[in-house]
Amino acid sequence: MAFSTLRFALADDGIAHVVFDEPGSPVNTMKPEWHADMLALADQLHADQERIKGVIFSSAKTTFFAGADLKGVQHLKPQDSAAAFESLEKLKRAFRRIETLGKPVVALLEGAALGGGWELALVAHARLALNQPHIKFGLPEVSLGLIPGATGITKMTRLLGLMGAQPYLMEGRLFSPHKALELGLVQGLASNRDELNAMAMDFIHQHPQAVQPWDVKGYKMPGGSVNSPAVASGLAVAPAMLFNKAHGLYPAAQAILETMVEGAQVDYDTATRIESRKLARVMVGQTTKNMVNTFFFNMNAIKSGKSRPPGFEPWKPVRVGILGAGMMGAGIAHANASRGIACVLKDVSLEKAQQGRDYTQKLTDKLVQSNRMQASAQLKTMALIQATDNTEDLKACDLIIEAVFENRGLKAQVTQEAEPMLATDGIFASNTSTLPITGLASASARPEKFVGLHFFSPVDKMKLVEIIKGKLTSDETLARAYDYVLAIGKTPIVVNDSRGFFTSRVFGTFVMEGAALLAEGVPAPLIEHAAVMAGMPVGPLEVLDATALSLSVHVLDQTRHDFSAEGRSYAATTGELLVERMVKEFGRHGRAAGAGFYDYPADGPKCLWAGLKSHFEKPFAGDPLAAQEAIKQRLLYRQAIETARCLQEGVLMSSHDANIGSIFGIGFPAWTGGALQFVYSEGLDRFIANSKWLATQHGDGFVLSEAVVKTLRGYQSAG
Repeated sequence: MAFSTLRFALADDGIAHVVFDEPGSPVNTMKPEWHADMLALADQLHADQERIKGVIFSSAKTTFFAGADLKGVQHLKPQDSAAAFESLEKLKRAFRRIETLGKPVVALLEGAALGGGWELALVAHARLALNQPHIKFGLPEVSLGLIPGATGITKMTRLLGLMGAQPYLMEGRLFSPHKALELGLVQGLASNRDELNAMAMDFIHQHPQAVQPWDVKGYKMPGGSVNSPAVASGLAVAPAMLFNKAHGLYPAAQAILETMVEGAQVDYDTATRIESRKLARVMVGQTTKNMVNTFFFNMNAIKSGKSRPPGFEPWKPVRVGILGAGMMGAGIAHANASRGIACVLKDVSLEKAQQGRDYTQKLTDKLVQSNRMQASAQLKTMALIQATDNTEDLKACDLIIEAVFENRGLKAQVTQEAEPMLATDGIFASNTSTLPITGLASASARPEKFVGLHFFSPVDKMKLVEIIKGKLTSDETLARAYDYVLAIGKTPIVVNDSRGFFTSRVFGTFVMEGAALLAEGVPAPLIEHAAVMAGMPVGPLEVLDATALSLSVHVLDQTRHDFSAEGRSYAATTGELLVERMVKEFGRHGRAAGAGFYDYPADGPKCLWAGLKSHFEKPFAGDPLAAQEAIKQRLLYRQAIETARCLQEGVLMSSHDANIGSIFGIGFPAWTGGALQFVYSEGLDRFIANSKWLATQHGDGFVLSEAVVKTLRGYQSAG
């Protein structure tokens, strides 16, 4: 029998070898040809059943199996749900025929097995893996808006129990081979292929009639059934906990929980049909399309360097200098050291520099205490950070990053002091969130080697770095900056220079629209709740407090000064004027000062300032649900419109940078797939019409110019 995505051979000793090897691809995927091959493989194994003593699955790739072919998901429509269900059921019948062959099936995992790849591995009665910590297994489908639908939910629930399986299904938590062994999901670890083969043969000889655990008479689910007291009490609160976290915005998570619980109450085959129905419903939805587009295709575009100028050799600095040991500089130092890059952390005094170095000590102490880091590894990490107050210690750094306060004069001063210390071919970067890079580069003797690196706080948790290209920044410098961001384990996006760049500019529209709503009299609790229910991490007023109202006023004053220097006047927005009143009239500077839109008592949780009601809010007599929906639309549209403007103005140069940047930089809701994907998921004509109506109600912030509309249509046509 001929196969196109796998090789089949039945050896004289009765061992059937199945090697997955998709032609012309670096990985194996569940493409249509593979589906057909699996049906044929089940037929072949049954035809040879009498001669077969065991079956071994392996891969010709560096990974075992990558999972589903997601391109097809993007084109599914609701009417395709029935056909998707039938396709899933056909595949599962093939899986079931293989695992009930009456012969032992072993999967050799020499690389990652994720999503559908792990589900394929679960067909085997035993999984044997190389003992390498970088190898990952698991079912991350929920992070793409999907659910495991090729028996993954059913089997993981039966292997780990309803409570034990939840983190690996509902959170998509991945695990190493060692953890898999600990969980009982793999049956052995080996150091090389020969050991794996020997272990496979041992298993086959010792289990000549292997069956799956749930097919053994008397099988009981680990941890107890749905009706057992411990499980029942956990399941009673699970829906509420899920809603509190996801706010009903992520259908996949809800579907996984339903599949687990419903499937646990019926026989195995019925459970897998429930799983198929749930996936067939979820996979044709818009949320899935949004998340697959961004978290798979857009993220892969960034990882593969689509925004990196081509033609330059890969680059990684040996030694990095960091100017300023405050929260940002300390975080950048930790990011370097944790990835094995030596760095020099400089501040005005050795004491301050040492305090910045201590930040890494605190973070690694936690890892050591939780057994996630060896003490020896901590010592090596700490040795990579040199605290200093001496500019001379920056000599021969390949990259120097300035991370001082947002003040042009100060940034110019430290740039001119440190730049001469660079290695001959080194580059200089400014960590700024708002100040145009071209202007900052005027203090540099080599503006072509000057670039913006906008880190986000806290650096150890925030994955995004916004790379800003100044007017004179060379392509080589940009390529090096891109390589550096990847080298420290961060996600780079590339933007052109402008006031606020992309992320800070769009972030500003979110918080200021929230402030504008308050200025219009909308109750603060309604504003904050609506933002969270839309999928934003926190409400705009809380965010303003966290970033400091006084900083927003400082930026406003700087903007007015800049416009005045250019012979223009700056018209502050309603939101900006309200924030200015909060600082200058009411003396409320934000969370750090203990008073902003919220009060921060030392002996209790934060609460909204009572003065908001008396100074700003108006009596509310409308339908709160309708008002919430209107606020949600207003907050999301304002950010999406500003993103579209950035695209039209050339600040943004790609849709993948727009989507990834908006989610990881400003917390735009993941269910939308990002600010630009949100535009298209709404339907472009509908988005344009809604924006026009919002502009008539709420001002110029919602206006879509003809040029912006033309740009959006152009990107839509390009796919």
